[in-house]
Parts: sequence; structure tokens; C-alpha cells
Amino acid sequence: MISEAEILGANILIVDDLPADISLLARMLQGAGYTRVSSTLEPLKVCELHRAKHFDLILLDLEMPDLDGFAVMDGLKKIEADSYVSVLALTAKPEHKMRALSSGAKDFASKPFDLAEVLVRVHNLLEVRLWNKAAVHNAKALELLALRDPLTGLANRRMVGERMQAAIAHARRTQTGFGVVYLDLDGFKGINDTLGHGVGDQLLKLVADRLVAAVRQEDSVARLGGDEFMIGMWTCAREDDAAQVARKVIDAVSQPAELDGHAVRVTASAGIAFYPSGGEDAETLMNSADQGLQAAKKTGKNAFRISKPAR
Repeated sequence: MISEAEILGANILIVDDLPADISLLARMLQGAGYTRVSSTLEPLKVCELHRAKHFDLILLDLEMPDLDGFAVMDGLKKIEADSYVSVLALTAKPEHKMRALSSGAKDFASKPFDLAEVLVRVHNLLEVRLWNKAAVHNAKALELLALRDPLTGLANRRMVGERMQAAIAHARRTQTGFGVVYLDLDGFKGINDTLGHGVGDQLLKLVADRLVAAVRQEDSVARLGGDEFMIGMWTCAREDDAAQVARKVIDAVSQPAELDGHAVRVTASAGIAFYPSGGEDAETLMNSADQGLQAAKKTGKNAFRISKPAR
């Protein structure tokens, strides 16, 4: 629901070559409670102003020297990210109305102005525009939620899967490789059982932060579920480099912490697999990394192993 306060606080620009018309419209809007009203006499500056201020509505005169309103709308279409240009066309010529709507204007008002009519049209256009912005924002937020782990904010299984598919496609084209690290926490179930899931969740968030801090900027960190994490080393094709990252990650995770008044410490075990030797598709690659993880656990945990392909 778009509130009246949101509508009155919307960002409005008046564009006209007649100072008297600008003054009339500005007084009308401000008198109705609109708090963010700007104006310009120079149509050539409209696109520049819109880039800087992202107006929710532009009241645009169609007949101006240097650049008419139709040309201004063409320019606005090229810079509006979501292709929604909220323009109220102002014209004294009835024959321009259909052309204005065809050119992208969302509505029109005739000169000389019927101020009550203009206010209704402004209010309606702003309500629609703000609804549109909210819908775009919500769609992006939902898309982000679908790709992020809600507890840690890390990439989730779906997002890292998409990134791995892209990495595989790139590696095939360029005849290069990359590595993945699959790790989980040693003793995490015991902490959940003895200290509760609240402390367990705090620990998972702490581990996520430590992993992000320990890897390189070009690497991806994901939580796959429970206490399982994955690191995609998309630019790493050497075992020595991957081993260095794994050692750093395991050391970072094993540092002690105090959570909810409890001294907590866990370690991590990890398996490393490389493309293409460990698998030429995402599932095989992750299975190879899991084999390395299981091998690390069998050696006493708090360690990593590089998965070697069968010969």
C-alpha cells in the first residue's frame, strides 16, 4: 500500500520554457503538500538532472525551443534503467495528445491548466509509479532471498550451483581449471546438543564471517545447509594455491570464540577437488570434494585432503 506521505514526498520535476507556467505549477504542487518539487527552463538539462536525481514524475511541456518534449522523452527512455518513464505531458495542442502517449508519456494535461485536474493526474501517476518501484524492489529482494542463505547471508546451494556452471563453461572455453573446497565443522552437533540451537546459529554466522575473511576476493563462499560450506576457487588451478587457502580457512575456523557467555571452539575438515580432473560436471566435482572431506575426517579431522582421481 502506497501511503499519502510517500506520494507527497515523491521527487517531481517541472520542465517548461515559460517561467509563469513553472511558477503556477510549483505553487499548486507545494500548496497541495508536495515537498520535493524541482524545475528547469532548459530541456537540454532534463536527462542530466534525471540521472542525478531519479525523478518519480516529470511534468513536461511538449513545445520548447532547442529541444521539444518528444525529444526529451526519447532521451529519458535511453537512461531509465527499468524502462518506466513517468511523464505528464503538458500541451496546448490537442493533436499532440496521442503522439505524446505513443512517445511514452503516461498521461497529459491541457494548457491552460485546470489545476484541480492536474493535481488528480499528478497524484494518480505518482501512485502508479511508486507501486511500480515497490514491485521492482520486492521482485529483486525475493530473487536475492532465493539465492542467499537466510541465516548467514552467504550464497546458497542454488547460487553457487549457478556460479559453478558458469565456471565450468568458462573453463571449457579457455581450457583452464578451477578448484572447489567442501568443508564441514567437526563437533558442531555436540555444540547444538549441549548449548542449544541459538548458540549453534551464532556459531554458523561466525564461521561464515571467518570464511569470507580468509578467502581471496575472487573466491565464492556458500553455505550448503547445516554445517556444510563450500568455497569456489574460480581462478585457482594449482594444488599448492588451493592447499594454502584450505590451511588458512581451517586455521580461521578453529580460533576460539565466546558466544552467549560460552567459550566455544570447533575445527573444520575439508576436501578439495579440481576441474576437470575431479569431474567435468558440478555433481561429480562435488562428489570428488566430498571424498576428500571424508578422507580428511578419517585422518583425525581438523585437516584437508585433495581428492585424487582414480587411475
